Amino acid sequence: MTMTPRLETSAAMVDLASAWPTSEQWIRVFTLQDHNTRVVVLGTLLLGIAAGVVGSFTLLRKRALMGDALSHATLPGIGLAFVIAVGLGMGRSLFVLLIGAVVTGAIGVGTVLLLRQQTRLKEDAAMGIVLSVFFGAGVCMLTIVQQMGSGSAAGLEGFIYGKTASMVPQDVWLIAIAGGLSIVACGLLFKELRLLCFDAGYAQAQGWPTLALDVTLMAFVTAVTVVGLQAVGLILVIALLIIPAAAARFWSDRMLPMTLLAGALGGVSGAIGAAVSALAPRLPSGAMIVLVAAAVFGVSMAFGPARGVVPRALRHRNLRRRVEQQHLLRAIYEWHERGGEGVAGGLPVFELVKTRSWSQSRLQRIVRRAERDDLLDFDETGLITLTDFGRDAARRVTRNHRLWEAYLIEHADVAPSHVDRDADAIEHVLDRDMIRRLESLIAPAEDLPSPHPIRTPATAGVVE
Repeated sequence: MTMTPRLETSAAMVDLASAWPTSEQWIRVFTLQDHNTRVVVLGTLLLGIAAGVVGSFTLLRKRALMGDALSHATLPGIGLAFVIAVGLGMGRSLFVLLIGAVVTGAIGVGTVLLLRQQTRLKEDAAMGIVLSVFFGAGVCMLTIVQQMGSGSAAGLEGFIYGKTASMVPQDVWLIAIAGGLSIVACGLLFKELRLLCFDAGYAQAQGWPTLALDVTLMAFVTAVTVVGLQAVGLILVIALLIIPAAAARFWSDRMLPMTLLAGALGGVSGAIGAAVSALAPRLPSGAMIVLVAAAVFGVSMAFGPARGVVPRALRHRNLRRRVEQQHLLRAIYEWHERGGEGVAGGLPVFELVKTRSWSQSRLQRIVRRAERDDLLDFDETGLITLTDFGRDAARRVTRNHRLWEAYLIEHADVAPSHVDRDADAIEHVLDRDMIRRLESLIAPAEDLPSPHPIRTPATAGVVE
């Protein structure tokens, strides 16, 4: 008897509800009461930290995909090492398999560097060639292994997709030693690697051994990739090398904080991903680690203070409002200059529409914001009056604008008839040091006159 679709859906919902971990399971996992959970979480935590630190340098070196090429290059080494080990009667030895992975991985990285140094191929093309050729060779080796009939070939597929749940304390020790040595070496060579990442040409011109530093950095990537094969597999280990470092880039523009943060984010992603996988044994651990890392990346991309989307949008909005406010203050100040009424008199708001390409509604918003900032008073009759604070701000904004105009005219040979628009784009980012330098070049009069006739676009009138 076949179940109807509705009954099948209900049965699936019951299974899902019954599979949801109980509160006791949540407590046992996150307090690490089980030995296997402790081993797996600790192993992935250490792997994530090491991958995040090393990945920061490869990301800034613009070689993030080198780890991808390297991880795929390890596959034929694993298969070949298995064949040799079986032939020598050693059976399926993890140590021998990892040695094979290191050898072919190093050959793959060396091939990429050789193609880049000796040919005119771009680095992405060299990595694509190595990645595809070595992975094809690896698939052939695995096919040969499966046809050997030794019965001990089962489990090699775990190097492709990862078998985090089968991690044992020896694996954790291996990750701790290899990852720890990589982190310590990165710390000792931090200055040299930072120079290599940001300006390899300058480093080479200064006599630094950039090729040796490149090979050293790739050795660190190889070490982290090989020890991560058991945890997340050769396909997903690249995620731990790239995603935490890319996420940390949104939080800091400085190298050292970014590196430390990448290690922390990688460790958190590994530990939480392994814990979630322990709560839901049907879900693969490697995939869960990568999904947690992706979630961390999403949060970083949205809210990272250095390059996040939301902080950048807020900074852009604040800058736009500051520019509009400065344009408003300068327009009011210059209107009073043209009218000869002094800056204390009231200005009809509709007069400002003639000075800028503002719509009525936009002008109203700008005026209201300036009123909230105590820069001006806007009464019911539509008259604008600058406050004492607003008057000083308007005078300062106008003076900075004219200082920059005078500088462009005297030192950049910009025609007075075109200098207003050029100065308009720069005056908002002038800091105090720049203003002092301008004042040292230009006569520092308190009320600097405009070096050109002031125009009102709407009326095309010119006031001398």
